[in-house]
Amino acid sequence: MFKEYTPFRYDYVGSFLRPAVLKEARANFAEGKINSDELKTIEDEAIRNLVEKQKHAGYHVITDGEYRRATWHLDFMWGFDGVSHSKTKTGLPFHGEQAMIDDTYLTGRVSLAGVHPFVNHFRFVKALEDENTVAKQTIPAPAQFLAQMIMPFARENTRRFYADDNELIDDLVAGYKAVIRQLYDAGCRNIQFDDCTWGMLVDPAAKAIYMTNEEGLERIKAQYLDINNRAIEGKPDDLVINTHVCRGNYHSTYASQGAYDTVSKVLFAKENVNAFYLEFDDERSGSFEPLAAVSGDKKVVLGLITTKSPKLESKEKIIARIHEAAKYVPLERLYLSPQCGFASCEIGNKLTEEEQWMKLRLIKEIAEEVWGDE
Repeated sequence: MFKEYTPFRYDYVGSFLRPAVLKEARANFAEGKINSDELKTIEDEAIRNLVEKQKHAGYHVITDGEYRRATWHLDFMWGFDGVSHSKTKTGLPFHGEQAMIDDTYLTGRVSLAGVHPFVNHFRFVKALEDENTVAKQTIPAPAQFLAQMIMPFARENTRRFYADDNELIDDLVAGYKAVIRQLYDAGCRNIQFDDCTWGMLVDPAAKAIYMTNEEGLERIKAQYLDINNRAIEGKPDDLVINTHVCRGNYHSTYASQGAYDTVSKVLFAKENVNAFYLEFDDERSGSFEPLAAVSGDKKVVLGLITTKSPKLESKEKIIARIHEAAKYVPLERLYLSPQCGFASCEIGNKLTEEEQWMKLRLIKEIAEEVWGDE
C-alpha cells in the first residue's frame, strides 16, 4: 500500500540535471531575450517531463528537480526581504574549481512580507501527484541560511543589521515557520532541509574555516542544532521534516571532507527530524559507526550511490554496505538514495541524463532486492 511520507526505500535527494532547452531558456532570460512568462512556460514543460520520467522510473516521490533555481540554497534566501545577491568575482573554494555562484548577503533585517516564491513552485508539483506519488519540497536548512550570514567573510556586513547572532536567529526562525506554514497550507506534507553546515564542521580545517578554536566549534554546533530545532518546533503532526547532510556538490566537485564522528552526538542524537539523508558514497564520509548515535526511531537514508561520476556501482558491494550499516541502525529503518542531487547548482554534475537514470534504476533494483517490493 502506498504511503504518503518520505523517505521511501528507494529515494533521491531532489535535484536533477537540467535539459538543454531549459539551460538555453535561462541563459536567454538572463540576456533579456525572453521574458519571465516565456521562461516559466519552458520551466513548466520541463518539470512536467521530469515528473513523468520520475514516475516511469517507479519512484514514489516527485520533485521539480529544482529546475526553477540557480542553486539548491541561495534562491530560497533571495525569496526573503532583506537579502540580495550579485554576480560573484571569486566564487567559493571547492576541490578542483571555484563554485561560481552568486554572492548572497543581507541588505536589511530578514523578513517575509508575503508568500514565499517556493510555495507556488510546490503547488505546481503537487498538482502532478497521482495515487502512487507524493511531492516533496527541498529547502536549505535554517542552519545553512544562518551560516551564509555569519561565516567570517559575511559577518562584518551582517553586523550592520544585527547586533548579535541571536537577533538574526530569531528572525530566521520566524521566517522559516512562516514558510513551513505556507507550504503546509498548500498541501505539502514532506519538507527536506538540505544542510552542508555539518559537513563543514567535520572538516579537518573547520577551525580555520570558521576562524575559531575547539570551544568555538562546539558553540557553533549548538547554534546550528538550536536554529534547526526551533524551526521544526510546533510543526503540524502530519508534516514530515527530514534533512539531507552533505559536503558540497558542484560540477562533480566537493567542498569538505571528514567522518560524522565529531557531530554525531549533536546532529544524529538531538536534531528533531524524521530522517537523515546522509552522504556515504566515498571515503570522505568515514565509517558507519557514528550512526550508533541516531536516536529514537529516526530513519537513515544511505547515500551510497554517487552523483559525481557516471560509473555504476557494484550491486553486490552496495548491498554489503547496507548490511554493514545495519549493525548500527536496524535494517527496517534504513533506506537507499544517491549521496546528493544530480545538479545542486544548474551547471550540473559530470554525467549525462541517461547515466543519471541508470543510477536511479540501480538504486531501485538494489532496494527491492534488500527490502522487497514495499
